[in-house]
Amino acid sequence: MPLPELGEAQIRQLAEADIGKAALLFTTPLCGTCKVAERMLEVAGAAGVDYPLYKVNINFAPHFRVLWQISSVPSLVVLKNGSILAKENAMRSVDHLYRLLKD
Repeated sequence: MPLPELGEAQIRQLAEADIGKAALLFTTPLCGTCKVAERMLEVAGAAGVDYPLYKVNINFAPHFRVLWQISSVPSLVVLKNGSILAKENAMRSVDHLYRLLKD
């Protein structure tokens, strides 16, 4: 199932909410590596991640690009109660992403 896409206002609500974990994949539309990372994240999520996974077009999230120091795409940010729990730029494998998300 495709990852739902969030805009900056939705990210702000998510970052300010005390809802547990969520993961955001920062991408750009024309990035081939981003499409591969998105598919890998979809597979990892289908394997049993208990919290929501989203994608974000980095071009439409300049505030969080600067705040969270997202310097390249794809970039995966795992939040817990609005704070960054993990940030990953190298999408090595589905297994690696699954372990990162399950921690």
